[in-house]
Amino acid sequence: MKNVTITVNGVEHRAPVEPRLLLVHFLRELAGLTGTHIGCETSLCGACTVLMDGRAVKSCTVLAVQADGHKVTTVEGLANGDRLHAIQEGFWEEHGLQCGFCTPGMIMCSHDLLKQHPSPSDSEIREAINVGARGGSEVSHGTQRKTQTRS
Repeated sequence: MKNVTITVNGVEHRAPVEPRLLLVHFLRELAGLTGTHIGCETSLCGACTVLMDGRAVKSCTVLAVQADGHKVTTVEGLANGDRLHAIQEGFWEEHGLQCGFCTPGMIMCSHDLLKQHPSPSDSEIREAINVGARGGSEVSHGTQRKTQTRS
């Protein structure tokens, strides 16, 4: 066991963990934040995407011990109390989801994209969140709505 300290959504979480524990399991099981979903567990789907030190990472590919001392933001951490973040609101308003399972990951990827490229094209949006079969047009509308609210 190794003791780790990970700041998640502004709150320090300390726990002894097995060296093989994935960050996604740390977030869900030890921090109690279930908005980060476990999808494929092969890093293909992106349902587990979170921000680590402000950059999008797939939490099924990061060990909790690798996140020790880092700041992690989950989809729950984007909202300000009961007020949704503008990206979350954009997805809500534009129905930027299909079944909704991978939506948290898409929102986190959109956040990272907009931080890097404040006015992305539809193709940049699709490429950045790698939607493939998950519904590109719905995501594009939700992300574009966010870019419009920033102006």
